[in-house]
Amino acid sequence: MEPNRTCVGCRQRDSAKNLIRVTFESGAIEVNLEGKKPGRGAWFHRDCSKLVIDRKGFQRALGATDTAAFEQWLEK
Repeated sequence: MEPNRTCVGCRQRDSAKNLIRVTFESGAIEVNLEGKKPGRGAWFHRDCSKLVIDRKGFQRALGATDTAAFEQWLEK
């Protein structure tokens, strides 16, 4: 049975295989495509990446206020 997670952008539950995980380490948000890094994490759909920033999903879920590294990852 696949684990379900909640997207911090749209707030919909989905299978973990359909979501991307980020972790918050050393004051920075790191995208964790494999989903295996330790630490507190948050999940989002790729299509919801702008919603995450607009709705301050990472701030709510992780306490992260600096989304610059995540925004740079989105541009790639």
